[in-house]
Amino acid sequence: MNKIVLSTLLVLGMTGAAFAQATTTTTTEAPPMAPEFATVDADASGGVTLEEAQVAWPDLTAEAFAAADTDANGELSAEEYGLLASGANTPATAN
Repeated sequence: MNKIVLSTLLVLGMTGAAFAQATTTTTTEAPPMAPEFATVDADASGGVTLEEAQVAWPDLTAEAFAAADTDANGELSAEEYGLLASGANTPATAN
């Protein structure tokens, strides 16, 4: 009788641990992704202006945009936008 009770408790204990692990891993959500370059480039000019970028990031400041615009031409190229979107050049927000 003791062996049956002990076996049952052991199985229940292992099942609870497996359930806890499964629920922990399935509740993790992926971070939101930035819109694709072509989506943000509303006029399809091949560059993203400050106004277009602010649609994706409403709190994007002119200073943060200028920092991402490494060639200082007033628009973000696909490469510059990619760096901004990946967080390598995270947009600053106005407080």
